Parts: sequence; C-alpha cells; structure tokens
Amino acid sequence: MFQAHVMPVDFLSDDQVAGYGRYTVVPSRGDLERYFILDDADLHLVNKRRSDTHRLGFAVVLGTVRFLGAFLLDPLEVPSEVRGTSTDNFVTETY
Repeated sequence: MFQAHVMPVDFLSDDQVAGYGRYTVVPSRGDLERYFILDDADLHLVNKRRSDTHRLGFAVVLGTVRFLGAFLLDPLEVPSEVRGTSTDNFVTETY
C-alpha cells in the first residue's frame, strides 16, 4: 500500500509556512527578467506542449518554480506581472 510522507515543517516560522508555495510579493522587474525570461533550452521544453494554452501554462509554472523554489499550492494565484512577462516572452520567442 502507498504511504504518503509528510515533509517536516516544525523548524519553519508561521510566516514561512503561510508563504510556502505562494507569491507573497509581486516579483520585481529584475526578478521577472531573471526567472521568467525563457532561454533556448526553456523554449525547447515549452514547445513540446500541445497547445498555446499548455505552452503558456508550462512557461508560467517553470518561472514560478524557479522564483519560489516550489510549485504553487493554488496554480491560479499568479500575479498579473508574471502572466504578462511569460506571455510577452512566449509570444516574442515562439512566433
């Protein structure tokens, strides 16, 4: 039978636990450029997705994991600045 393993979090502060897997601040312009602008290797991975929607979603997740160091607990809670940067980069680089 499958047994789930729970990650220990006792050592984290309440603020750290509350912010895990969430955007607690809107990324700065520098952060957007560093984490959300795709390079050729990223675009190669993104372009393996089936549709524009899947490719854009994958690009947003890729940048989010780089920025937060974790997957979002709620994938719909992405700041508009992140969506805009990912969209601009995706459209500019793939078409």
